[in-house]
Amino acid sequence: MHNKKLYKDKVNIITLGCSKNLVDSEVLSGQLQANEIDVIHENKKLDHNIVVVNTCGFIEKAKEESIQTILDQVALKQKGKLDKVYVTGCLSQRYRDDLEKEIPEVDAWFGTMELPLMLKQFEADYKTELIGERLLSTPKHYAFLKISEGCNRTCAFCAIPLMRGSHVSKTIEEIIKEAETLVQRGVKEIMLIAQELTYYGLDIYKKRMLADLLHRLADIRGLEWIRLHYAYPSRFPLEILDVMKERENICNYLDIPLQHASDSMLKAMKRQITRTEIEELLAVIREKVPGICLRTTLIAGFPGETSDDIEELKTFLQQQRFDRVGVFTYSHEEGTSAYELMDTIPQNEKEKRAQEIIEVQQDISFEKNLEKVGKIFKVLIDKKEAGRYLGRTEFDSVEVDNEVVIHSDQKLPIGEFVQVKITKAYDYDLEGKVV
Repeated sequence: MHNKKLYKDKVNIITLGCSKNLVDSEVLSGQLQANEIDVIHENKKLDHNIVVVNTCGFIEKAKEESIQTILDQVALKQKGKLDKVYVTGCLSQRYRDDLEKEIPEVDAWFGTMELPLMLKQFEADYKTELIGERLLSTPKHYAFLKISEGCNRTCAFCAIPLMRGSHVSKTIEEIIKEAETLVQRGVKEIMLIAQELTYYGLDIYKKRMLADLLHRLADIRGLEWIRLHYAYPSRFPLEILDVMKERENICNYLDIPLQHASDSMLKAMKRQITRTEIEELLAVIREKVPGICLRTTLIAGFPGETSDDIEELKTFLQQQRFDRVGVFTYSHEEGTSAYELMDTIPQNEKEKRAQEIIEVQQDISFEKNLEKVGKIFKVLIDKKEAGRYLGRTEFDSVEVDNEVVIHSDQKLPIGEFVQVKITKAYDYDLEGKVV
């Protein structure tokens, strides 16, 4: 005989990893809420009885963080503070069989595409009419919008296709409906995300359709900023740049992960592009969209990388002067083609190389920020913290880029735009006052 619970379930969702995982958590929240189940993101009050850990399995550090988070939640369950612990996301997709044996205290494990199955654990129905509806975990004025799932690229270092499968685009109609719903709820900035943005549409429309999608999104009234993340450089669809230049609400911002600049490394990483081709592409981008902010990510310590490769990468950065650069150390992931190579570079050497790259970019970032002093920018106010406001220009994405620190006696509404004159520059942030 089952004892009937005297309290109502409350679900806490903990999200690890990237913005794509965050969107998955928001979709799960929306489904649970539609089924009249209390749900919250990252609950600080700890008044929940069920936890869903949405894991990341991209690189070693992310896997370690995911496993530690699961173990922490299992410990709470063993102390009687939780009834159930469920695990989903990339780590669960990739290592479920092993993890089930290692951590049997978890009540159920789910892959990245098993939302309907997970809802059954809550005796909840998957509501297809909710497609595009989410419970936002971000402040209400910005949101991430995933336009596709999976990836068809075969980069040697990347385990994402193992966890997320092949590239599957959403239809333009589906994306527009989702964007319109977000804007009706007060969203002013949408960040387009995918494992690979530029591949969008090839599977369902038999041609690259990102430019068409951008035109349609730019027509949505009230959508003030559209931002592009994760554009693959090889066979880059240049028509995107024409739309960016033509449409005012598409930010002059492009996140284009290059991973390296030395031809030997680009070939070993299976990036399908050479340094010369990268330089030609960057020149075209800057010519077509003057003043564009370019963000990239780089990997240090890939198998076979030499000190000459690192010197070449540093020279490339000094020549190209990116606005933003993220640097990761290489992680040896089983199932990837690079796993067959010998991972001979010690971790401390990988970190030393990454630090050298960061220091080159730090100087460039500071010089670029100095150029902004005295100029006026449209700034979106994100939050108030320690008595000062924090906002962003169109050249800055959430959490990964610069913030503009604003000291103001007058009250500035969160989620609104203000004109700010930059008064001071730092390596990675700016200070300014409202004009």
